[in-house]
Amino acid sequence: MAGAQREHVPFKGSPRPTIGIEWEIALVDKVTRDLSNTASAVFDEVGDLRAWDGTPQLTKELLRNTVEIVTGVHETVGAAVQDLRGTMDTVRRAADALGVDLFCAGTHPFAQWSAQQLTRSEHYDELIERTQWWGRQMMIWGVHVHVGVSHRDKVLPIINSLLLMYPHLLALSASSPMWAGSDTGYASNRTLMFQQLPTAGLPFQFEKWSQFEHFVHDQLKTGVFEQLGGMHWDIRPAPKWGTIEVRICDGMSTSAELAAVAALIHCLIVDLDRRVEEGERLPTLPPWHVQENKWRAARYGLDAIVIVDAQSNERLVTDDLLEVLNRLEPTAARLGCADELASVADIPVRGASYQRQRKVAAAADGDLIAVVNALVEELNR
Repeated sequence: MAGAQREHVPFKGSPRPTIGIEWEIALVDKVTRDLSNTASAVFDEVGDLRAWDGTPQLTKELLRNTVEIVTGVHETVGAAVQDLRGTMDTVRRAADALGVDLFCAGTHPFAQWSAQQLTRSEHYDELIERTQWWGRQMMIWGVHVHVGVSHRDKVLPIINSLLLMYPHLLALSASSPMWAGSDTGYASNRTLMFQQLPTAGLPFQFEKWSQFEHFVHDQLKTGVFEQLGGMHWDIRPAPKWGTIEVRICDGMSTSAELAAVAALIHCLIVDLDRRVEEGERLPTLPPWHVQENKWRAARYGLDAIVIVDAQSNERLVTDDLLEVLNRLEPTAARLGCADELASVADIPVRGASYQRQRKVAAAADGDLIAVVNALVEELNR
């Protein structure tokens, strides 16, 4: 890249490994259980909600059937999830008055994309103009977790190594087996839908921040995106906030499972940060293995056999997960999330959301309204 131009991208840096969470929530009609395009009315009812640090706690999304609940900056997973629950209670009261319930999964089991209304904004208008049919198909919901990192030079090594855990995080959170009334055969159909956007998908494995800046320059100059927020990678730097943002996970229908997976993400990034500080060269996977692991987890969920190292060795994702959880126990103790991390192991025992949804559908002779009812009930707990 000698002589190539680059865009200066300052990274704010976080002095502590703080955590913040964004939780996309869908609105469903209490009677029909179809999606409800009533987000604007919910916003009007709720008003301007802000965290102690001024962070808006309720924000708009691409579709008018969706609200996003956002935490402030927190030291612990427990505090962040408590923040989410408080905002959720406020939103639920507003939605209830409108004949609407709250729902969260990676996809809705039977809703049709053509019936959904778009949120008008310059950013969203440009996205739809560019992506057309695929952009209109983005009837999907996810969870985004931000973890503070002190210096930009740590960011890319951590992201590159965190890709080893991509299939584990996706398998645990997978909650989108159904699309437009059909079982897709995938644990996470959302994952493969979202990567159809030209700026979405796996991150490039840059080694240095300067390489990332060259990339940003090229993307801005050629109009691929107009701002860094238009880069929809599954894991991305968030320079404005001084964080790494993990966007792998499907929407999660219980706060307990969200807390568990958020704790795993928090511990993984903090552990990798420590190892970088100690001078360790972090392990990575070739991009072709990362891509294959993503597909395997999306297809098979907790039954995926994943590639665990650059030597192409493979292992059942749940077996590898248990070893990782044991290794991260001291980190969880330091971060105050030992209980949340320990509860990650309960998800495979209880069944991930995609498995629970299929079980409900089978028991109801394929009635997908029953699946929505079950997901609404889970979120209400």
